[in-house]
Amino acid sequence: MGSLQWFVFLLSSSLAIPIVIGQTFQLSAQETAELMQRTFFVVGIASFLQGWLGHRLPIADGPAGVWLGIFVILGGTVGLDSGAMLQSLEGSMLIAGLVLFLMGITGLIRRMMTLFTPLVTGVYLLLLVFQLSGVFLEGMIGLGADGLDSVSALLSFGVLILIIFISVKGKGSLKDYSVLLGILVGWTAFAWAGRLPESPQSEGWIRLPELFAWGVPRLEGGMVITGLLIAFVLMSNLVATVAAGEQVIGRRPEEARRALDQGGIWNGVANGLAALFSTVGTIPLSSSAGFVRLTGLKKLRPFLIGCLVMVGVSLFPPLMSFLAGLPEPVADAALLASFLQIVSIAVGNITREPLDDRRNTILGISLMIGVGIMFVPSTAFASLPSVLQFTLGNGLLTGTFLAILMERLWRGKKNESP
Repeated sequence: MGSLQWFVFLLSSSLAIPIVIGQTFQLSAQETAELMQRTFFVVGIASFLQGWLGHRLPIADGPAGVWLGIFVILGGTVGLDSGAMLQSLEGSMLIAGLVLFLMGITGLIRRMMTLFTPLVTGVYLLLLVFQLSGVFLEGMIGLGADGLDSVSALLSFGVLILIIFISVKGKGSLKDYSVLLGILVGWTAFAWAGRLPESPQSEGWIRLPELFAWGVPRLEGGMVITGLLIAFVLMSNLVATVAAGEQVIGRRPEEARRALDQGGIWNGVANGLAALFSTVGTIPLSSSAGFVRLTGLKKLRPFLIGCLVMVGVSLFPPLMSFLAGLPEPVADAALLASFLQIVSIAVGNITREPLDDRRNTILGISLMIGVGIMFVPSTAFASLPSVLQFTLGNGLLTGTFLAILMERLWRGKKNESP
């Protein structure tokens, strides 16, 4: 049952991304279904490798938001050949994967851990919640050209309330399976209301994912630089996620440092696999820490089995077609419930030491600028190069980098431990 819950979490975390990419690059329904298969396959493999050989924590890998942002920005650029752009993105993911692999081998990621003090980690997690909660809410209310869908909103908020209620008031195994029960009830309710999405047609019983479905990777100057920059963004994400996971699981600091190097190596491999199978590069998901706290699934074995189930399911087109019928509002409600625990972890990190004038100032400036950028129209950065468009236009990255910079330049009376 625990493995099934992990499988559902992996599924719900990856379900919407192929649909977004398909709409951005105007892929056909069949191409989008194949992209979904490749995404599930890579997510399952990457998560298993991290749990088995990498950071060895029950932390799921999923499509990285930083990569999704680059895909959306470049896909919306007028006058560019979408096929050539997808091949360039494959090359960029290869570069990022190689850089992460080398940083893990050389121990650079472990040394970077000192930058992520409890205050920086708390700022990062709070900004992550602020950035993604709006996305989840839009999905829950079925926001479209005609406004919100009242039926979808009512059912999805019912799922959210049910998961929270079971996780707080439930006892024993009932509490452990709150997310799975919520998704099953929500899926049934959407079916009863006639709101299930149309599933793509399946072809055959077994199908292996296609290699280089977008063509042979292309290495271009601008995209090589993009890959280098994104590698450092993924590294900072990895450090913050492992720190949150360690806090929930309860590992010793020396174990965390070793886990970071291994995590970087295998995250590099995962991004290489994403390029190989023409999908979006992955990163360990910070929401996994909230999921673990919500369900109590701290053991590694159920997580690894759930990853293998994810890989196995991706090879069977009929199962893929069935799972593609999971309503997006239900998946978004389950993810939003997990983010409640992320808020708790963030506040715990921030208040680990007294909030003096220095820490209050760093916290306030980082949150104000980070959240403020989230409300600035993306057109404000349209005149900048695509890399700067995403970096400066992303409140999560800007706020986190500001917190790191101020923590290093403005030293307190007592240095914080990472």
